Amino acid sequence: MTSSKANQQNPRAPASELLPEEIYARLLAQTRRHFLRSFSAGLGTMFLGTLASPLLSSSMAGEIAADGTRRLDFTRDPKSPLAALPPQFAARAKRVIYLHMAGAPSQLELFEHKPELTKLDGQNCPMSFLTGKRFAFINGVPKMLGSQYPFHQTGQSGQWISDRLPRLEKHIDDLCLIKSMRTDQFNHAPAQLLVQTGDARLGHPALGSWVLYGLGTENQNLPGFIVLLSGGNSPDGGKQLWGPGFLPSVYQGVQCRSHGEPVLYLDNPAKVSRSLRRSMLDAIDEINRQSYAEFGNPETVTRIAQYEMSFRMQMDATDAMDIRKEPAAVRAAYGSNPGESSFANNCLVARRLAERGVRYIQLYHWGWDSHGSNAKEALNIGFADRCREVDQPIAALLADLKARGMMEDTLVVWGGEFGRTSMRENRGGQAMTLIGRDHNPGAFTIWMAGGGVKPGLTFGQTDDMGYEIVKDPVEVRDLHATILYILGFDHHKLNYSYQGLDQKVTGVKPSRVVAEVLA
Repeated sequence: MTSSKANQQNPRAPASELLPEEIYARLLAQTRRHFLRSFSAGLGTMFLGTLASPLLSSSMAGEIAADGTRRLDFTRDPKSPLAALPPQFAARAKRVIYLHMAGAPSQLELFEHKPELTKLDGQNCPMSFLTGKRFAFINGVPKMLGSQYPFHQTGQSGQWISDRLPRLEKHIDDLCLIKSMRTDQFNHAPAQLLVQTGDARLGHPALGSWVLYGLGTENQNLPGFIVLLSGGNSPDGGKQLWGPGFLPSVYQGVQCRSHGEPVLYLDNPAKVSRSLRRSMLDAIDEINRQSYAEFGNPETVTRIAQYEMSFRMQMDATDAMDIRKEPAAVRAAYGSNPGESSFANNCLVARRLAERGVRYIQLYHWGWDSHGSNAKEALNIGFADRCREVDQPIAALLADLKARGMMEDTLVVWGGEFGRTSMRENRGGQAMTLIGRDHNPGAFTIWMAGGGVKPGLTFGQTDDMGYEIVKDPVEVRDLHATILYILGFDHHKLNYSYQGLDQKVTGVKPSRVVAEVLA
């Protein structure tokens, strides 16, 4: 047998059996990482230990974590990188639908009833509210600003709500309101990153990526983490909000659309049949299998799995996103209109994805930045429009999940990235007819509903101005720890070895599960 033939049959043949041109070809194909891994002194092995794939993380990093406790095992067959894994302990919910109102809706116009603030409307803001504070736009001494809409108590729980959400109001006893959220970020992009990734800096995995890494997904024909956008713009944080960070790319969120192609370029090009696409994928898969046989990189097998999922998605994703298959009465309940890009359509798609086993569904609705600098950003104009856009769809989503018996194991989360100030925004050139509030990281409201949380509960309290928290503060990392607990994880245990640390979504600062909101 010639050396060339031997090499074709055994791609790992020793260099002594190769022809010079074959040695040269192998060196060209060898990457720096492969060189370091095979370096005789072992430097490559030590370095690669910090970059280990989660497909091999438990075996490469060992069974004992940095804190001396036993690691959870997240190993998977590289051919099925999204295979479902059991939670650490009994989960209260199996999936999450997260509704992020990008721009930060004003809690003082929705859920925070503050009659004392209304009494001070139009008076100069006390200097104690301004000293040592950082604002995005406020200059000078602004005026205090009472709520622009009337409040009332409703439901058996007697929770306060404004008149802006009349349909959601009917579900008030299903909501668990946390009115004492706070953040340390006062600009949109870093604040959104903190809420969605646990860190205000770029490069950290989204919460949905962590959930997918820990649990996998039940439907191998659809991505386990799907993102839907509406409102005419993307959130300020961009695609990093659903990026995988230092986790492998297989755990990133996949942006889909509720109209047209679910994913751009998912459909076959003109004159390319499904059978031809199958043949093309078979050829690519064979090349990737040869590459894996030669270099043993598990990411190569993961790439094969992703190509195969894309092929299956041509059928399943199109079906899941097609709201025309819903009865007319269901579409009417959501206020959806097939063919449009809307929050209503996205809410209906979210329910369809949830019942198909998608693990984490993230909706972003843009347009809540109510500074009052123009009509779209005014509390008395654009804010009211945003409320109308989301009120009916959210109420329909909650009702639909309950009717289908899915509310018990689905966690629904609603909120923005921070709150709004108790004073009117004061910057030059604003028309007095347009009313707005600046960013307030010191206090904002989120609510949760469904699996694992106490319905009809109000947790936390702000001062009479709705400006600062006076009882039961909840940090963003506490919210993340609580969501993970509902899904069956101790947030300390859902970690990934990177740069010498056991990284986790809650970071290194103290964090806690907000047990008071759990059923």
